[in-house]
Amino acid sequence: MLFGEIFGPDLLIVVIVVAVLVFGGAAIPKLARNLGSAKTEFEKGLKAGRTADTTSAASDADTKPEADK
Repeated sequence: MLFGEIFGPDLLIVVIVVAVLVFGGAAIPKLARNLGSAKTEFEKGLKAGRTADTTSAASDADTKPEADK
């Protein structure tokens, strides 16, 4: 309830106005593009990490001695 009052639509408008004043109108699209590409790279890293975890888990299962299986 408290966060709903703090992060309302009026705060969003203030943040947008301050961002335009600080960065300028021309820099906002570049900033948004950079944030989008950073998000994409982060998601690629997460997928690569998951793939590495599953392949290492599979290779660990293959290398265990027969007595442990």
